[in-house]
Amino acid sequence: MDWIEVVGLSGSVLSSITFIPQVYQTWKTKSVADLNLTMMMIVFLSTVIWLVYGVGKELLPVIICNGIICFLSLLLIYFKLRYAKK
Repeated sequence: MDWIEVVGLSGSVLSSITFIPQVYQTWKTKSVADLNLTMMMIVFLSTVIWLVYGVGKELLPVIICNGIICFLSLLLIYFKLRYAKK
């Protein structure tokens, strides 16, 4: 593994963990008023597109990062729909 692969994987990990605090806080508090569903749908769609690209190009950092962010954004969308006040 060369240094550029290490840089890519490091960036992938850092990008992936950015959603973890929001997912944890939302799960813990069940508060979704400040989550914007449109933004979360855009994030989800963009990560799906990047994931397809990463798989097509066999780019492991892109696959890892976008796979994790895709899952976490899907969780936030689920929380938004589940915990939204009717």
